[in-house]
Amino acid sequence: MTDATSALPDPGLRHSPLHERHAALGAKFAPFGGWLMPLEYAGSGVLREHTAVREQVGVFDVSHLGKLRVAGPGAAAFVNSCLTADLERVGTGQAQYTFCCDEATGGVIDDLIAYRVADDDIFLIPNAANAAEVLRRLRAAAPEGITVEDLHDAYAVLAVQGPRSAELLTALGLPAGHDYMSFRTAGFAGAQVIVCRTGYTGEHGYELLVPAAAAVAVWDALFAAGAPYGLVAAGLGARDTLRTEMGYPLHGQDLSPEITPVQARSGWAVGWNKPAFWGRGALLAEKEAGARRTLWGLVAAGRGIPRCGMSVHAGDAVVGTVTSGTFSPTRKAGVALALLDRAAGLAEGDTVEVDVRGRRLPMQVVRPPFVPSSVR
Repeated sequence: MTDATSALPDPGLRHSPLHERHAALGAKFAPFGGWLMPLEYAGSGVLREHTAVREQVGVFDVSHLGKLRVAGPGAAAFVNSCLTADLERVGTGQAQYTFCCDEATGGVIDDLIAYRVADDDIFLIPNAANAAEVLRRLRAAAPEGITVEDLHDAYAVLAVQGPRSAELLTALGLPAGHDYMSFRTAGFAGAQVIVCRTGYTGEHGYELLVPAAAAVAVWDALFAAGAPYGLVAAGLGARDTLRTEMGYPLHGQDLSPEITPVQARSGWAVGWNKPAFWGRGALLAEKEAGARRTLWGLVAAGRGIPRCGMSVHAGDAVVGTVTSGTFSPTRKAGVALALLDRAAGLAEGDTVEVDVRGRRLPMQVVRPPFVPSSVR
């Protein structure tokens, strides 16, 4: 971690188009997916930023996310033959959560959002650390006439999240109130801004895909209009506590090439009846046989904060591993996602113990989310 004025931990880290705006707000920066991104801001901190998103509205700069465009005749059909979710279930102007899986193992190479701009134009938002690999795999598989373009630096992404997010966007003349997992395009600050009803917080919210040259103008406009709605800038620290409260997985922890959608309870994002997608055979076999481990939620019964990598115990037996853990500002308790062994026979309501630096923390097995969802 570094503050706004100290030397970069790695001179190769990329900067958001909004880096100077974050520095001016006193951001504490941290490396993430090859980028230097704001973790939290001076004068607010993770707790205040988290609470603002739950109660009013916050804005995150998530420009580190990848941006890929798959275009050409049959682009939608091609993407549908690669990624897990059934893209035929959504129409033009709609978005879909999906997986890029390994063909042999079914492990998750990345989880991403697919935007159906047209039958011959699909916009994909992969995670920063995995964007290059998703790009490589799609390009290697693309038939003649299909192009896969890397637009990583062409767009900034601003996540405007919270119960007052629609009011704020309406005040700016941007579209709001459209259906969950849909998007609209509007002119703003001399650019075409794509306003998506998506997010990673569990609140009603939007993600704005903004041409990089217009990012500062859109950021400034949000803050010029945002005070009556309680707008705060929010960093990746609050983004993590918010998504963990909702049980949303983070790639590299709750999903990975070693963790499949079946194990992560994400089979709902798999088009099981599709004739083809990467990893189909392996995932169908695992679904039929039953996964050897399953992602559960855990809630602490006492004081203590579970963290990624901590072991989960039932009596003398190690029965799993915490994949994500934090203190929930909403529940005021430690919460975690953990992969628990099927052979342990654990069920909702059971008690396990997490080894927190040598001390056993009792935790109850639950099904996420840990707080109610308000995405719609």
